[in-house]
Amino acid sequence: MEGQCQINMDTLNQKPHKTSLDNLFEFENYIGKEVGLTSWVEMPQEKINSFAEVTEDMQWIHIDSKRAEIESPYKKTVAHGFLMLSMISKIIFDVCHFSDVKIGINYGLDRVRFPSATKSGDFYRARVTLVEFQKIKMGAKYKLKVVFELKDQDKPACIAEVLFLAYNL
Repeated sequence: MEGQCQINMDTLNQKPHKTSLDNLFEFENYIGKEVGLTSWVEMPQEKINSFAEVTEDMQWIHIDSKRAEIESPYKKTVAHGFLMLSMISKIIFDVCHFSDVKIGINYGLDRVRFPSATKSGDFYRARVTLVEFQKIKMGAKYKLKVVFELKDQDKPACIAEVLFLAYNL
């Protein structure tokens, strides 16, 4: 089904890795390849509460664990989809490094899906693949596919295609 993604259970024990390059333009050789995998990270309720406060999205399904236990189909509070999406900036710094890049800019999103909820206490990690690469004046524009895997779950929490600009001024 379109937008769905099954996690290959054989890759669950795979070690985290990153791509570090001296020259941004070498990144073009990685189109279609996985460029990074983060470590497993817990999604604590405190982070969910902080995000709810900052974004003023105080829906009970995110912050009221007693009510969620009774009324939610997940039986726990869940992280906001946009909280998961906002983790992309940190993830990209964790998995990609270019020695000659002076500034990186979030250029936007092409596609985002949230196939599965991230419950409070769940562990997630991100698998990053280079989809497109284009040289531009003084740098490059590239698209990364980021898949947020959830530990012990078949479906990912989030699948996003993210665009970045990188300048090696």
